[in-house]
Amino acid sequence: MHDLSALNPISGDELIAALNELLEAERAGARVTLETANQIKSHELAPLVTDIQHDEVRWCKMLLGIIGSLGFSPSTATGEFYEKAISIEDLKERLLFLNRGQGWVARRLEKLIPRIQEPNIRSQLQAMLDAHVLNIRRVEESI
Repeated sequence: MHDLSALNPISGDELIAALNELLEAERAGARVTLETANQIKSHELAPLVTDIQHDEVRWCKMLLGIIGSLGFSPSTATGEFYEKAISIEDLKERLLFLNRGQGWVARRLEKLIPRIQEPNIRSQLQAMLDAHVLNIRRVEESI
């Protein structure tokens, strides 16, 4: 079966909705990883969680920039993922949950990128996808 997503270019409204959904998810991830890193400062996984937190902030800034460059106002909401993740007290379980969230973002990006016509937006979202895949692997190798 062939991927027909490139033959179905995304509409402007659909793109903004998708970018805002990703922004809300990244904002949730940034908050979870910041609070988690602060809670585990002496733990061996703290540098990894801090690295992921920096990535999450980076992607929030990137998504804010893309949305603004398209002439739209970005969402100010934080995704539901935050409440679910931060309520998990066990560090390993929280990191596994974080990885599932990273995987969700990666899957959304894999479906979205082929439908985007603007090369600059595609390349920025591809960098975000690549970083998420790398972070998933780093967490899997560390826990």
